[in-house]
Amino acid sequence: MTTDNVTSQDSPLRRFIAVIPAGGVGTRLWPLSRAAAPKFLHDLTGSGSTLLRATYDRLGPLADNRVLVVTGQAHEAAVCLQLPELQESDLVLESEPKDSGAAIGLAAAILHRRNPETIMGSFAADQVISPEELFQEAVREAIHVAAAGKIVTIGIKPTHPSTGFGYIRTGARLDIEGAPNAHDVAVFVEKPSEEVARKYVESGNYVWNAGMFVAPVALMLKHLEANQPELFKGLDEIAAAWDTPDRDEVTARVWPTLPKIAIDYAVAEPAAEAGDVAVVPGTFRWDDVGDFAAIGRLNSAREVDEVTVLGEGARVFTENASGVVVSDTKRVIALIGIKDVVIVDTPDALLVTTKQHAQRVKGAVDALKASGDTDVL
Repeated sequence: MTTDNVTSQDSPLRRFIAVIPAGGVGTRLWPLSRAAAPKFLHDLTGSGSTLLRATYDRLGPLADNRVLVVTGQAHEAAVCLQLPELQESDLVLESEPKDSGAAIGLAAAILHRRNPETIMGSFAADQVISPEELFQEAVREAIHVAAAGKIVTIGIKPTHPSTGFGYIRTGARLDIEGAPNAHDVAVFVEKPSEEVARKYVESGNYVWNAGMFVAPVALMLKHLEANQPELFKGLDEIAAAWDTPDRDEVTARVWPTLPKIAIDYAVAEPAAEAGDVAVVPGTFRWDDVGDFAAIGRLNSAREVDEVTVLGEGARVFTENASGVVVSDTKRVIALIGIKDVVIVDTPDALLVTTKQHAQRVKGAVDALKASGDTDVL
């Protein structure tokens, strides 16, 4: 297998830099995930690594440790603690969240200023992926496709008819050396109904849109300028000042004025209509840990009978019970005769629900915000 250590001087792998957008609170994982400590800063798999650390570690070998992290100013200390090898010049701090269009777009603009030949790969900080070897194979294919002049998304082969993800319909196979599994993207599809999702899975022509992009930075910026000129202009102004003493002044002035838009709408979908987007299917296991029910699917967490337990020193007793317990306290939690329960115990907030209703946690967060109980958010 080709590796970064044996790539030739002109290999596109040498032009690759990984970008990790580390944003989003993860409201469906409240009260564990909060504004001050979002889910990417937590170990949600029982592996000993936080989601951010694990993301960095699987990208490091691909990018020869050329990694840029985009996160909020409030998380600077925590991110630097978890990634002590990260250089100050490779940490991009947002004063306020502006969605993925601005975050990924700014990374592209900075990298383009440094080297316009760069191929960037954007991979969210809060996903669980295994085995790493299959992931890295897919990314290498995507890099070769990007070098041929495409924006590439890595689509996940669906394991079930999920209504929680967007889908990508694959088009014609591409003939690109080093990328035997690459296809054109026919269309991006919004989250479907269960009936429609079942048809997608049965057809074999659709993959989940996991929000992973690999692309030449020049092509990303070309489509950003064409489709979101106001956003592009602001990001270009910030990028021009980024490696100069004017960075803080320019960023503080321009960033708050930028429009909020997801990278899918700002770049990927219009680029697909123009024929500039390809997809490489990923056969690795992928989970976006979207709610507490997802934690029960992750194998490396501790099991007590049929209860998945997370939390250092968690004290859990079970009898004829199943579900998920996440404990951030030393309180004993006893589950007796209860099935598929979800309990999250923190010093100032307790969540009790079921796996079936785990997606509805976001509603509780919205209600707490509306009532002014922001001290627990």
